Amino acid sequence: MTTRLTTRALLALAAALLLWASAFAGIRAGLRAYSPGQLAVLRFVVASLVLAVYASVAHFRRPEARDIPGFLLSGIIGISFYNLALNYGETRVTAGAASLLIASTPIWTALLASFTLHERLTPRRWMGILVSFAGVALIASGEGRGIHLSPQALIILAAALTSAIYMVQQKHYLGRYSALEFTAYSIWSGTVFMLPFGAGLLHTVRTAPLGGTLAVVYLGIFPGALAYVGWAYVMSHGPAGRISSLLYLIPVLAIAIAWIWLGEVPRVLSLVGGATALLGVALVNMRARAEVRSLDQISDAAERSKSEVASQAS
Repeated sequence: MTTRLTTRALLALAAALLLWASAFAGIRAGLRAYSPGQLAVLRFVVASLVLAVYASVAHFRRPEARDIPGFLLSGIIGISFYNLALNYGETRVTAGAASLLIASTPIWTALLASFTLHERLTPRRWMGILVSFAGVALIASGEGRGIHLSPQALIILAAALTSAIYMVQQKHYLGRYSALEFTAYSIWSGTVFMLPFGAGLLHTVRTAPLGGTLAVVYLGIFPGALAYVGWAYVMSHGPAGRISSLLYLIPVLAIAIAWIWLGEVPRVLSLVGGATALLGVALVNMRARAEVRSLDQISDAAERSKSEVASQAS
């Protein structure tokens, strides 16, 4: 069954993708002053405080006892491990290789969703996902020093896999909890588990340049708390496999943001890769629109049949 995204879900999707795309510049700025572990801890301490403030004035349901292990697991794999692995991995892996490995997340998500959520992906959708992945590969080749894999790349690949598990797992809880509740419980638990990796954070905060600290605060409020809530809201309105394909828009948006904000003119190969990634996303979602039209036509035909039967009976 195909689900249309509401206007509110589309706005949440646009905000999440834009904020996550802007995170690359923030991470670069933050790592100039903080270690990977310190950056991750400070970022999600800020995100946790933002969500705690909102929870204090909003109606938050307490998690049921049976759901607490699931929230803890979501926090560990989707927040703690993913962000620590990505930050540490990028200290040893080129940006191009890291972006390519993380771009495998929609592929893993689609595979996991097909097995655990019984979401069917048509051949055209699979083609679209692979085309988008090829586009990201071109972007990775065109930016920086290109793609150079190293043994440390395995940790980033593991981060992509855990991100996919997190996305599929949240579908199980979003039927009973709001996007804000699920995100808050996951981020709070994930932040607790990553605290041991923030050794020396208080001293670094006192001595770090203001610009680096503000960059991490930005990461916590916007690509952290707000983007995660927005993405969870979008995931509650559609299939995990199809929606995850929209993550391929992030490298394209990141190029545009860097061009406008930082004056980093993209290479021709990166522009070709961006166009290819957009084509793949269009392939995935054009099929979805076609299916919606088919379902609408079937529904209309059924209504006409009911009307004809009713008129004959009268």
